[in-house]
Amino acid sequence: MSPEQPNPLPQTVVADPARRRWLRAAAGGGLLITLGAPHLAWGAAIVAVRVWPAKDYTRVTLESDEPLAGKHFVTDNPPRLVVDIDGLQLNSALNQLSAKVKSSDPHISRVRIGQDKVGTVRVVFDLKSMSRPQVFALAPVAPYKHRLVFDVYPLEPDDPLLALLKEREAAEAAPPLADAGDTAAPPPSPAIDPEVTPPKVAAKPPAGSPEAEKPPRVASTGKPPAAPLETDTPQGRLQRLLIVAIDPGHGGEDPGAIGPSGLREKDVVLAIAKQLAERINAKPGMRAMLTRDDDYFVPLAERVAKARKVQADLFVSIHADAFIKPTAAGASVFALSDGGATSTMARWMAKRENSSDAIGGINIAAHDTHVLRALLDMSTTAQIRDSLKLGAEVLGHIGKVGRLHAGKVEQAGFAVLKAPDIPSILVETAFISNPDEERKLRDNEYQDRLVKALYTGINRYFSRNPPMQRNRMV
Repeated sequence: MSPEQPNPLPQTVVADPARRRWLRAAAGGGLLITLGAPHLAWGAAIVAVRVWPAKDYTRVTLESDEPLAGKHFVTDNPPRLVVDIDGLQLNSALNQLSAKVKSSDPHISRVRIGQDKVGTVRVVFDLKSMSRPQVFALAPVAPYKHRLVFDVYPLEPDDPLLALLKEREAAEAAPPLADAGDTAAPPPSPAIDPEVTPPKVAAKPPAGSPEAEKPPRVASTGKPPAAPLETDTPQGRLQRLLIVAIDPGHGGEDPGAIGPSGLREKDVVLAIAKQLAERINAKPGMRAMLTRDDDYFVPLAERVAKARKVQADLFVSIHADAFIKPTAAGASVFALSDGGATSTMARWMAKRENSSDAIGGINIAAHDTHVLRALLDMSTTAQIRDSLKLGAEVLGHIGKVGRLHAGKVEQAGFAVLKAPDIPSILVETAFISNPDEERKLRDNEYQDRLVKALYTGINRYFSRNPPMQRNRMV
């Protein structure tokens, strides 16, 4: 440790010998030891600690019965986030924090806790690399009490579009495999770019035919026998990569709706989203981007920003919501509204989904949040029109899987659908609050049928509404 950097866990002169022994252990870098009941009976008490590791960022939450105030600083050699919390009562719940940080965490290597001075707890996050931490407090909101949040972001986040292109290149470099029983892979189909050659010349069944309703046959390797969407030009090979942003709702601090038997919305929609992404990625010329691929929270505006960063052609947000009556049933598809909601249910759904930021927890002091929200309010008539077309295709196919709550695409002011340049829909796969539909959502076969319906609807939209010119050099 350099002389100019403060000791992250300084010792304090205390008359109590037991306290002195504890402080020496903390200052020496050991993990927090369990304290007896007589110790530190002042201030707020921690009721829960939670850690949400992810590639995008790691969130640590301290939930307490009283508000907590933290002052923090960062050191770079070694990289650390040091937080001093005033008026905190140490208890067994806080003791669990060190054990909750695993070695697999992408950003935090370990957490140490010590007593800086009477009435102040010092929490030291040893970081794996230099980071952009954020520390902020959240007011109580159901189901949480007061929360103090530590978000550790990488200093240089990955470029999501570049990551998609690299994944695609790796997939194309792999040798094609035939179906089980074939002795050799079939020859590739002629390469077609839908922006250079009209879609009607491609070897596809006519729109509306029974064959067009079916998803492409998938080989045992998970890849359908089709060619990438590409063409050769004097400037080189141009690829028209169709990108679908798939948004599993909720996550992390925000569990979403919870079914009668305990099934959490955030878990089931992530499973469905991953299956849909796998099916899309199996088709050459298409790629899926998940706004979250694990159990962590992504703010509503950031979900839209992620889709725009990869220049997504479509945005599909997947949910399994609840209603005050357990008898509510059926799938629904929603698009953005530039006016009022088309039904009381649509208005209620939008209000509920838009509360996700308050539950999941966002740092409202971040300056870019307001700029981003202003940008996303610039919804366009064209975006809504195309979203309704996409919604109609998807609704028609999921209606073949199960009951529909409404026979048309509904509209309301969903914050997550406000990308001004991307057709966007929100799919309520079922009412998780309905016991029968909760059982269906648990069923792997039902999930598979639902994913096929979503995939088919997306493909039908692309076939009827070819994306505008946006070639990318490979």
